[in-house]
Amino acid sequence: MGMIEIDNMEFYAYHGHYREEQIVGNKFLVNLSIETDLEQPAKSDALKDAVNYQRAYEIVEQQMGMKSKLLENIAGRILDALYREFKGIKQITVKVSKMNPPVGGKVDSISVTMTR
Repeated sequence: MGMIEIDNMEFYAYHGHYREEQIVGNKFLVNLSIETDLEQPAKSDALKDAVNYQRAYEIVEQQMGMKSKLLENIAGRILDALYREFKGIKQITVKVSKMNPPVGGKVDSISVTMTR
């Protein structure tokens, strides 16, 4: 087993509970940790045997382009989409962070982390 990590994917998206957030948008960061068997791709050096990092990014990008009110919804959709695309994954952890959230004070980010 091993871990593939894709860190700090940055997106500008229109997620949020408040109408204004869905109009103005905000910056989001997404981190992925994918636990899978890395022995075969380590031996074969063939993309067909590995989790394709570019395809994983494209899946996250697609999900970030679909409006949601809650970070939990985004994280759940990302997990669902990744499991549909890639077989043989043991576990995925996704962290979705909204930068400078409108909570009434200075906050760098609010994050939701889900593991499945």
